[in-house]
Amino acid sequence: MSSVMRSSTLMASGTVVSRLTGILRDVAAAAALGFYLVADAFSLGNSLPTIIYILVVGGALNAVFVPQLVRRMQDDPDGGQAYADRLLTITVAALLTLSVVAVIAAPLIVDLYTPDDYPQAEFELAVAFARLCLPQILFYGIYTMLSQVLNARGRFGAPMFAPIANNIIAIATFLLFIAVAGTSAAADGNLTSSQVLILGIGTTIGVALQALILIPILLRSGHVWGLRFDWRDAGLGRAGILAFWTVALVLVNQATYVVIARLATQANVDATAAGVTAAGLTTYQKAHLVFMLPHSVITVSIVTAMLPAMSRLAHSGDLARVGREIGSTMRLVSAFIIPIAAILMLTGSGLAVLLFGYGAAVPAQAAIMGQIVSVFMIALLPFTLFYVLLRGFYALEDTRTPFFITVAFSLVWLVLAVPLFRIVGSGGPQVASLALAYGVSYWVGMTVSWILLARRLGGIDSARTLKALLRMAAAGAIALLVMFGTRALLIASVTGLGSQDKGSVLVMVVTVSAVGILSYLAAALLLRIREVSEMIGVVKRRVMKR
Repeated sequence: MSSVMRSSTLMASGTVVSRLTGILRDVAAAAALGFYLVADAFSLGNSLPTIIYILVVGGALNAVFVPQLVRRMQDDPDGGQAYADRLLTITVAALLTLSVVAVIAAPLIVDLYTPDDYPQAEFELAVAFARLCLPQILFYGIYTMLSQVLNARGRFGAPMFAPIANNIIAIATFLLFIAVAGTSAAADGNLTSSQVLILGIGTTIGVALQALILIPILLRSGHVWGLRFDWRDAGLGRAGILAFWTVALVLVNQATYVVIARLATQANVDATAAGVTAAGLTTYQKAHLVFMLPHSVITVSIVTAMLPAMSRLAHSGDLARVGREIGSTMRLVSAFIIPIAAILMLTGSGLAVLLFGYGAAVPAQAAIMGQIVSVFMIALLPFTLFYVLLRGFYALEDTRTPFFITVAFSLVWLVLAVPLFRIVGSGGPQVASLALAYGVSYWVGMTVSWILLARRLGGIDSARTLKALLRMAAAGAIALLVMFGTRALLIASVTGLGSQDKGSVLVMVVTVSAVGILSYLAAALLLRIREVSEMIGVVKRRVMKR
């Protein structure tokens, strides 16, 4: 646990800086493009590389190859060197081919993700952005594979810090766009060829740098990558079988996302037609980015550090220990995720105005985005626990069960999202309905995953974990009530604190957040939540050392 905490702290530090610069990147993007239809065209074109990469190989690389690399590092005489080289070579070859095909097929891909009445000008703009950004597929793959090799060799920090370079390049790109085009270009809806090139090429350079910066780190770790084309009878078949189900899982996720992207894009078309505040795909994506921030900083850091150890335990057959590790991890991450969800549920709108209400993005657009963040908080705990549980299956080299679980909760998502979208108002309410359906579906997926994994492992400390979660939820509910009362009191007693003025919003967000943290900690101590007490002690010790 001490080793895991050291690795988690290092990764958390990198993730915090990475995510903070990521937030600044999105702040710059909002200032440059706002939340208008032009912003949706860029968001779609720039997100397609990630979507296609994850769809084809990304999920397999993340979920399958770390356990396989760990196994081969233990079993192979060369410490898994040849196996890793073959994986790297075959992955780069496949992704290079995929990138070329995707650029050629850009119009067909964009058409898949946009509604039938999407304006032609925005469609052509999205295609232009897609063709400039789709080469990122290759670099996302290189980054992921090099990260996995480094993780398997116990080097966790560099992959978490590398995205910072990407974010810095992206921020510079958006600032350059503002200097060239101003903040009115997006509202006007017309971008010149040079402005499109600035955005497309700049963001792609950032992704390339994120990947290539890991090569010297890999060399220093002792792994000198050599191209290996002797793939036959090289032991890649096992990874391929496991990857099949993971790719199928990602395919289901992306099929669901096609529907969500079309609906979110439609929301902005409907908002424009109705003359209400712009809210669409960009609103959904930026709200989801804020939603993912606590998960990325806390859960991903801890689980990434624990996955190699869990894979070794599973490989040795100690399933009872794996179950205890899963339960402990679930309790640990929940102790922090629950209060964050409570705080963001109440302060999401104000926080968004402070971060995104600049330049082309008017405060009303940012406020709607913040409201979507608040709705997303319903999903934060189940999303996090679902992530932990899936890594339990992957440590067991079981990718088939997660596929069927994903099918189940994706169907729940669609069954809820489509009718809700049709009955609510245009723009913001439509985007909020998608976030609400997302949250409900993850509660279903988390519950099913918990039951199945507990049966597979012979238990994951479920009784203890449920009791701890209930106490944490009670502490979170107390904090939420105290924050709500504090906000109402401030609005009633202090003139101007209920306005959209940024100074007033800042005071409100800081005050309510501080009250939320203190009230959660006080409730946690009264309820004797062991995980919170332990982590307070860890933080105190680390602060004292510094």
